[in-house]
Amino acid sequence: MPSSDLVPERSRQPSPAPGAPTRTLARAALFAALTAALAHVSLPLPFSPVPLTGQTFGLMLSGLLLGARWGALAQGAYLLMGASGLPVFAGGAAGLGVLAGPTGGYLLGHVVGAFVVGWVAQRLPGAGRIRAVAAALAGGVGVVYALGVLQLALVTGMGWKAALLAGALPFLPGDVLKALVAALAAERLTAAVPHLAGGPLRTPEGS
Repeated sequence: MPSSDLVPERSRQPSPAPGAPTRTLARAALFAALTAALAHVSLPLPFSPVPLTGQTFGLMLSGLLLGARWGALAQGAYLLMGASGLPVFAGGAAGLGVLAGPTGGYLLGHVVGAFVVGWVAQRLPGAGRIRAVAAALAGGVGVVYALGVLQLALVTGMGWKAALLAGALPFLPGDVLKALVAALAAERLTAAVPHLAGGPLRTPEGS
């Protein structure tokens, strides 16, 4: 499948097949589980309360492969898993305290970020791969950093400059790389496994 077909336009999206909502829910659960697994790829940093993790890669893939609405639902399910006590946050952490703590803004940004990834990928003009990278950067980096740094500063009492230095700038090169890899992976998966994304199981975005 050409890269320009990474995120189908509304006019090319097929009507949902019988049972498609159930199967799409299953796909959302799959990406929630993937994000939970990536959270265990975690490296604490001595100069920051924010660890280096793989979670945002799951967020980017959710938005690119499921679209705005279902990508956000997948990440919302991931947060509910952690809030309910399952050890799915970075380093095996769990509970509402994590969401209310210094790094909670990054987690809350997963829902909005996945929505933005899917929304931008569907609507931004340009080649499919370029559009996917831009979408992953907008939602998986821009949105997550904005909410994460905001809560980090409010909870810890850091100044904005200190919060940016501790909670954004050190992670930027790695997250840009994640966005590039996520765009390529989404393109390859769309072509190789059409029932995962971009095929008959993809539901039209209502947002």
